[in-house]
Amino acid sequence: MLKYHVWTIGCQMNKADSERLESALEQMGFASAQSPDDASVIVLNSCVVRQKSEDKVVGMLNALKPLKAQDPERVVALMGCMVGPKADELQRRFPYVDVFMRPQQYQPLIDLLGGRYGIETEGCLRQLTAKPQVSTFIPIIHGCDKFCTFCIIPYRRGRQRSVPIEDVVAEAEALVRRGVREITLLGQTVDAYGSDLPGNPDLADLLEAVNGVDGLLRIRFLTSHPSDMSDRIIKAVADLDKVCENINLPFQAGDDAILESMRRGYTNKDYRRLIEKIRGTVPNVSISTDVIVGFCGETEAQFQESVKLIKDLRFDKVHVAAYSPREGTIAWRSVEDDVPLQEKKRRLRVVEDTQEKIGAEINAGYLGRVEDVLIDSVKDGVASGRNRNDRLVYLSVLRQALRTGGVRTNPNQGGGQDERSEDRLGEMVKVRIEKTGPWSLQGTIVL
Repeated sequence: MLKYHVWTIGCQMNKADSERLESALEQMGFASAQSPDDASVIVLNSCVVRQKSEDKVVGMLNALKPLKAQDPERVVALMGCMVGPKADELQRRFPYVDVFMRPQQYQPLIDLLGGRYGIETEGCLRQLTAKPQVSTFIPIIHGCDKFCTFCIIPYRRGRQRSVPIEDVVAEAEALVRRGVREITLLGQTVDAYGSDLPGNPDLADLLEAVNGVDGLLRIRFLTSHPSDMSDRIIKAVADLDKVCENINLPFQAGDDAILESMRRGYTNKDYRRLIEKIRGTVPNVSISTDVIVGFCGETEAQFQESVKLIKDLRFDKVHVAAYSPREGTIAWRSVEDDVPLQEKKRRLRVVEDTQEKIGAEINAGYLGRVEDVLIDSVKDGVASGRNRNDRLVYLSVLRQALRTGGVRTNPNQGGGQDERSEDRLGEMVKVRIEKTGPWSLQGTIVL
């Protein structure tokens, strides 16, 4: 049997793209392979937002060279944000790669495989994934119009293009019929949704429409931009029962001069006021954020403004990255990357250590509470899921059987007797939190 292997790195948009490609390959008759060694088709879905991500992609590409040499008929494809409008340089560096595809442009690979193996490809590429997970993604806005000076996304994914509300609702309804219970609406700047559509609907309108989908339990969205987070969107999060009280709102830098150099469009004070408004409107809201350390010209005092913002606002999660110049961006063309690498690493560790302490303190407040958890994974007998605030919860002690491949030992019976497990994937359960840490919670299902 022909097999494929898709390796994915980067944002949730990349994960959604990979799901759609995998669905197309399976409809063509390919089966999934756990390892590139066992695959007839190997696809790397790349990310170049950070140098570290690009280095990982290059490392994977180099590792595939001997596999291609062993079997020249094996198809190797590179897709995602590493592939720009012109692939000449990539073709020179990696001549053993058969296909280069820009984000969401799957057709070149589909055409190649269809011709090589005599497969009819009509209808293989569809909007829906064939085998969606309990919790899955719907991209609702592609590209970005912000052009922050550090960001390569507009040059790789193009300008902003929103998906009409009726199309998103139709996809959500179809996914629910296939077992999906939670949907995350995706976009590089998701709260800019709709400004390019007739009638200028916004994210609040879309959230209300998707909230009406029968059988759907939860709705999330990311990633937001402070300049587009409107009062209507905040109110929708507060009022709509299926929309989770969880917002990802990157601040990127705490110093106003650095924010201006990044072309972010807001100040430290603006951001603080916005967080205050969100917390005043949405009860029990959790807020995650992104921050870049070591941007061009950032002094120690300016970096400390970012640390102070984290300490003052006490985010539930902080995603931190050291700045790395991206060829073709405004910053790459116009400002010097003058913060030493070791200093960037030190600042990154400071942020990580600061947030680890804050995260542990916030999570400790969940001890003894009963949380609604949507089970979206069962591995090696341990189920996990997330609460409405997007906290990962492990169900470490179970009194009811969970799916572990069909059979499990009943802890209430002696002699190691087995019983058929009940498939609880996709089920909402109440969990009493019994252990907390900086990154996750553990608890027991309340019967």
